[in-house]
Order: sequence, then structure tokens, then C-alpha cells
Amino acid sequence: MSKIKTTFFCQNCGAQYARWQGQCNSCKEWNTIAEEIIQKEEKSAWKAPSSEVKKASKPLKIKEIDSAQELRMDTGDGELNRVLGGGIVPGSLILLGGEPGIGKSTLLLQISLKLPYKTLYVSGEESQKQIKMRAERINSISDTCYVLTETKTQNIFRQIQEIEPEIIIIDSIQTLHTEYIEASPGSISQIRETTAELIKFAKETNIPVILIGHITKDGNIAGPKILEHMVDTVLQFEGDRNHVYRILRSLKNRFGSTAELGIYEMLGSGLREVANPSEILISHKDVTLSGTAIASTLEGMRPLMIEIQALVSTAVYGTPQRSTTGYNAKRLNMILAVLEKRAGFRLGTKDVFLNITGGISIDDPAIDLAVVAAILSSNEDIPIGEGYCFAGEVGLSGEIRPVNRVDQRIQEAEKLGFSTIFVSKYNKISLKNTFIKIRLVSKIEDVASELFG
Repeated sequence: MSKIKTTFFCQNCGAQYARWQGQCNSCKEWNTIAEEIIQKEEKSAWKAPSSEVKKASKPLKIKEIDSAQELRMDTGDGELNRVLGGGIVPGSLILLGGEPGIGKSTLLLQISLKLPYKTLYVSGEESQKQIKMRAERINSISDTCYVLTETKTQNIFRQIQEIEPEIIIIDSIQTLHTEYIEASPGSISQIRETTAELIKFAKETNIPVILIGHITKDGNIAGPKILEHMVDTVLQFEGDRNHVYRILRSLKNRFGSTAELGIYEMLGSGLREVANPSEILISHKDVTLSGTAIASTLEGMRPLMIEIQALVSTAVYGTPQRSTTGYNAKRLNMILAVLEKRAGFRLGTKDVFLNITGGISIDDPAIDLAVVAAILSSNEDIPIGEGYCFAGEVGLSGEIRPVNRVDQRIQEAEKLGFSTIFVSKYNKISLKNTFIKIRLVSKIEDVASELFG
């Protein structure tokens, strides 16, 4: 046996060092460098070596490359298909990250039971009995789903050669280990090596692999950053534990858009797809109250109507508070400064609290106008008329700027039964004969006088 070699890895970014030091030079984090045993690998193939002669790849002119559309595998889940860009691409690697207990294993087990393909669900965290109990709770038993509890990659590949599945799900990548590396499971070198083996397997066999990845306390996927670079698609499963809704976002996708969004509802019987998210994001109430406004926003290609709640009250203590949930705090401060300077509203001595309902975060600047309307409504204590919604960006001089894809936003508002939508007068609107009334505004003062007189 060859001499055991050790080296030092940063547990945050994966940088390698010859000796221990207190601070990592790459990511500037302290006390993240740990010693790990490495051994020069003898063979890194996922299967036993064969006597077949491998052909070396040759360069091709770009016009000679076959550009036939890659057939995608339908998952049977509309939300996941949308986020992936139409389904799973054969031979791709998908990494799903999220907080503990958010529902990653439930989602993938549910999908593996729905899939019409032969699926191998490899779990390194739960026993077969535990998975069976979860499957019974989901109320979906499949004939094509196989469950394997194993953490050693060589044994997993041996079972794959016997069963010959069409899709493989690994729960989770941090529990796997390979015999070519003498390091503990979950370490930088093990994650890197096992992922490399799975990539090689997926590309050679054209079988897609879905990995579950744990996340750190900062919300990043645990392990080296290179893990996200190696895979084809990175999905983030997020949501508030206190809310029933879960959001599936695409952070990286080599085969589709990265701006898509899928919404699920967590029930006792598993995750339910939410086909019309606008209905769940708008709260139902009997009495119209001040401080609420409806914004027409876009997440990827998907129009959404969301409710924005604001509370403006006199500051009890000397320094006024500015608190936001689901909205950028710096942008709120900017909007308050514009209202103070350009529109003459005295909000400098007031506490302002802002909340986007449903537990989701929105970055779309088109919700600025709804934020302004909600703040002014709470400040004046006058409710906004029923059936009003907003789509407009607020500039620093107090003007209402145009937003992209305004026609789509207007159609979504009309579909949900809103009577009036406020948009910038500088928008080019191509819609004709709409039932919804389109109010064109150019300044904050126009909106304030229209709503509150």
C-alpha cells in the first residue's frame, strides 16, 4: 500500500493548502481549514475496466454537429417540468438544495413514485422501512420505483448494472463515499470525487441523476462551490416552515431558463402543485383595510398577483424603524426618501413595516408602485378601492417608469377579475378592447390624488 498523504482543505470554498493556517486566502473565512487524508486513485471509472478499445474524440465543425432537439423525460409534475424547462434531459445531473425538513426527500420520493420510468431511489439517510412509511403517507405506490439504502458508490453502480434503471435519485450527496479516497463522507474530497463518478456515469450511459444536497447556515449548498459548477442544473427548494407553501427555484440550468418558479403546498399527504399561485398569494378578507395593495409581478415567464401589506405608525422611540419581509430593505428606504422629497409626505418620524404575503421574496422593481400605494394608504388610513392593482417602477425623481411585459401583467389582472390597473403612461400597450380599466400615471402625485383625493 502506498504511503498515506494528507493535505488541508477549506471547508467553505474547497481551496487546498499544504499546511494548516487560520484564515483561508480565497474566501477570507477563519477556522475553516481542516486536514483530510488523500490517496492517489488507482482507477476512477464507475465500472470495471473492459477490453474494448475506446475511440478518441475528434473536433467537428460547428455546422457538422447534430443539432436535433434532445427529447426530455416527462416527470408527471407540472411545476417541476416548468422549472426544468420542459422535463428531465437524459444524461443530466440535477442538484436539489434546501433547508432541513423543507420537503426535499418528500418531493423527490413523490416524483419517483409518479414517474413512468424505472427509477432507483438511493438513500443514505433513511432505512427502506422509513421510505416505505413515507410512500404510504403520500398514498402512491409504484411498480417501477426501486429503493436502495447504500452509501458506497461502487456498490451503488453494481446494483445499477443489475437493475438497469432509467432515472437515479441520490439522497444525499453528502452521505456517499468512494473507496478510492480515504476521507470521511461529507468531506470536500469525497463530495468532489463521488460527484465526478456520477457525472462520468450519467454522461456515458445517458441516464439522468438527481442529487439532494444539504445547505449551510448561510443558505449555500454544503461542500465546495465546484459542486454547483459540475452539475447541469441547480434547484433551490425554499419556504417558511410556518407557511404551507414551498417554492422551487432554478439557480442554474444548462437546458432552460433560470428565472422559472414552481409553487407547492405542503400537505399531510405530500406536496400539492399550485397551478394558480395568484389566488393563494392574495388574502381573503371580509372588510377592506388600509395598508394593503395588489401588485402585478412576473417570476420568470409566469405572471403573479401578490398582496403587499404596509403599516405606518408614529415612532414610539427616538429612531424610526424600517422593517421588511420579502422585499429589499434598501429599496424601501429609497422609496420613503422619494415620498418625502418629491411628494411631500412626512414619513421621517414614522415606523414603516412592509410585508409580502405568502412567505415569498420578490425582486421585481414593478412592485414599487404597489409599495408606494400601500404605504400611503396606511399613512392616510384610507383603504385602497377594491379591484385596484399596480404595475410600475418608481424613479428617484418621483416619476413612474415603464416595466417590461406589461401586456402579460394586464391580462393576468383581468383574468383574476380586477377592475383597474395603474401603469406608467410611458408604457407601450398593444392590448385593445380590454375589460379592465387601464389608468396611465406619470408621477406619484397622480396616483395619490387618484386614490385618496
